Amino acid sequence: MAGKTFLKAGILAAVALSLSACASLTPPPQTFDLNPPTRAVAGTRVANIQVLVPEPTTNSTLDSERIVVMPSTQTVEYLGGSQWSDRLPRLVQLQLVQAFQNSGRVAAVGIPGQGLAIDYQVVIEIRHFEISYASGSPVANIELAVKALNDKTGIVRATRIFKVSEPVSGQGSGQFVAALNSAFDRLSLELVEWFVRAA
Repeated sequence: MAGKTFLKAGILAAVALSLSACASLTPPPQTFDLNPPTRAVAGTRVANIQVLVPEPTTNSTLDSERIVVMPSTQTVEYLGGSQWSDRLPRLVQLQLVQAFQNSGRVAAVGIPGQGLAIDYQVVIEIRHFEISYASGSPVANIELAVKALNDKTGIVRATRIFKVSEPVSGQGSGQFVAALNSAFDRLSLELVEWFVRAA
């Protein structure tokens, strides 16, 4: 009986070791970042305001590190072996802060907890941020619903829905992310310019 128990324990240990070895052979996911705009914001208007960028809201599909791919308008998948460097809403928040900072168009910009005397908030809902195959070919689609909220009065000064699409050039995770970054670059520039004029 003791021999059978020992044999069973040995088999279980061998199976566990085999599974561990297989897991170690699985390559880690390729991690990508979302980049701030690489170009200057057009226009010369400078608003003497301090701006808060809260973390955007979104649905559960987009609220993660996974990169969304939509083979059709009704189907959601994720880019295999790839991920964002952080949750998407957090990345969008931080890169938009950089976009405002790099523009030099506002007195100050920050995120909650940084102690700014806030004049306006950039309230954002991420509606789309994916690679879509709806047209047959892969296209990067981004859609943000944005409000310019007066922090002192609680009045929404202006609202706008930003939609940008960028065709994917080539195949592979790197090309998909490059298209999303290019679309986000264009959208960020439009958003900053609009917000400065609206505030």
